[in-house]
Formats: sequence, structure tokens, C-alpha cells
Amino acid sequence: MVVGASSALADSSAQTPADSSEPAITLDDGPHVFWRDGGHAVVYYYCDKEMVSRDILVEDTLRFQGFCKDSLGQYVVPPSTDEPPPAEFEGVTRWMAISDIHGEYQPFVEILINSGVIDSDLHWTWGDGHLVINGDVTDRGAWVTECLWLIYHLEQEAKAAGGVVHYVLGNHELMVIRGDLRYVHQRYLDGVARRNRTPYDDLFGPDMELGRWMRNKPTLLRINRTLFVHGGIAPSFVEGGYDIAGFNDLVRSGLGYTSPRAYFSDTTKLLFGGLGPLWYRGYMMEMEGRYPQLTVAQVDSQLAFYGVDNIVVGHSQVDSIMTFQSGRVIGIDVRVDELGGQQALLWQDRQFYRVEASGEIRALE
Repeated sequence: MVVGASSALADSSAQTPADSSEPAITLDDGPHVFWRDGGHAVVYYYCDKEMVSRDILVEDTLRFQGFCKDSLGQYVVPPSTDEPPPAEFEGVTRWMAISDIHGEYQPFVEILINSGVIDSDLHWTWGDGHLVINGDVTDRGAWVTECLWLIYHLEQEAKAAGGVVHYVLGNHELMVIRGDLRYVHQRYLDGVARRNRTPYDDLFGPDMELGRWMRNKPTLLRINRTLFVHGGIAPSFVEGGYDIAGFNDLVRSGLGYTSPRAYFSDTTKLLFGGLGPLWYRGYMMEMEGRYPQLTVAQVDSQLAFYGVDNIVVGHSQVDSIMTFQSGRVIGIDVRVDELGGQQALLWQDRQFYRVEASGEIRALE
């Protein structure tokens, strides 16, 4: 479970202890927040083989103490808004980017602590810095709920300190939202979903807090002269004049489509298909029979169109954070198990650095 909407590290009885040992996986999961009519929120868990819930009347901000092995922390859920967060920023002095967390909570927390972004109590300590989560927090791992609430909580603390936490959508967020559950960890399928007799993707519906929050996130993000996108951008999108705002608006609207409407929408099929920004791999490789690898000239046309010098992507795994396309593209989806920890990309003092799990930084060639 998650303390203070961030983790259970402060609770010795909780599921995700602060030491480096791998926690035991149980079916316990939560909190999940369902918004009912009339300003009521239902907060519920699957806890000790039972569904436990509380109905809370919310006048403005929802605040509650966790009540399943995370009772040391308070959750703060601000009033919902349909206004999407900004996706273009200037004058940022430093930022750090991590991608493809995939429910691996321990490596995620470890690199944030060791790099000084948060302290050992999981509070934001990076001042006006920007942290970018470049997609794919969901699926595969057993600690997706914990990772999501940590990001949710750090958004609030960073904002109060003058910083920003950005969450860019990846293909696995799309899959979960749209009901493609091939990569969901069995913990979630056997736990709250089975007990509640609902599909796992219902936990990310528009009337669920994590679903509402996730659906409002951008697909493209620009910070200074760097563009972030989970997969990549196919040449056809630049030729079609898809700017950052256009991309983000179209993906957000498509997430709300029913399956038939999405299927019969050529734009949505293009955006959510293999050539779309959540899936495309053309910067690093050729997909035989589908598309060739991009040329440097094609990448240059994208850089010029979006007014950037570099594009940062996840999605396509690399052995270590490295550059492609003669330094124009930086891949940050690393093989966490093989490396023994997560890596992050740091930009400060007008220089790119690779951050190791230990917090050590090395200049990126």
C-alpha cells in the first residue's frame, strides 16, 4: 500500500518496505477512488481477502487516511478539472526523465532518492526541477498502484515547491484504459478485479480518480529545446501538421471513444496504431514490412517543426541510456533487471547526463 499517496515505506507492516529486499507479493491493492453522484467518493481496497470501503462526502478537496496497511499517510485529491496541464515549458534550469517503470516500484523509488529528487520519506526535495515520467508506468510489474499514487503525490509536492512532475502517456497506459489486459500482473486480475467482479480496466475509467487523472495527461511534452514522446513520431504526422497541442487533444478525445467509434475513426486508428506516437519505433529500428528506420534528414525535419534540438523516447529498450540519429534522439527505456536498477536522463548546466541507480551521474556522449 501507499503512505501519504506515495508509499508504504514508513510503515513496517506495509507491503513495500524501504530496504532493498524484494517485498512479498500479496493480492492487497488500493486505494481506488470512485466518484459517485452528489459529491460522494467511495474509497476502497482489496485488503486481507476482503473488499473494504468508505463513502465520503466531499465538499471541495478529498482527504483521507489510508486504511489498509498504509494508515500513516494522508491522501489529498483536489477537485477534478477538465483543463489539461501545460505541455510546453521555457526557462527550465534542470530536468530528469525516467521511462517504462512498469510497476517496478523499488527501482523507481531508489533512483529518485539517490539522485536527490525525493528524500527517504518520499517527499519532494528537488525545488524547481522538472521530473518527466515518459510513459509506461502500468502493466507487467506487481506495484503499479503504488507507482501511480507516488507520481500523483509528487505532482502536488513539486508544484508547491515551484517544480513540476510530468506524466507522458505510453502505449501501456493506452492498453489498460482501452481494456487490453495482456500484460497486467496476475496480482491485479486475481485481487480487486476478481473480487469486485469488474474488468481491471474499470479501475481506470473516467469516474475513477486514477483514470480521470491519467486521461488528462499529454502525449507530447516540450521542455526548453527537448521534446518528450513515449514511442516516436512518424514522418506522416509532421507532414500532416500535427503540432503538440493537436497531438495531445486528439489522443485525449480518442481515449474517451467507445470501441466502435475508435475503430471507425481513421484519425484514432492512426494515432493509436503502430505508426502512432505511443507505439512508433522508427528512430532506432526498421519494422520489416511496416516502415523503415528514419533518416537523419527526416529527424531534422521533426526537430525544426517542433522547435527542438533533441527528442527523448522510451518504448524501445536499450542496454543503457544512449543517443541515436547522430545525437538527436535519446533512448531511455533501459533493461532494469539486467542493469540491477533504473537509469534516468538528467539535463542541467546545458549538458545531458546519465544517472545510475546509485545516483552517480556521467556525461552523455
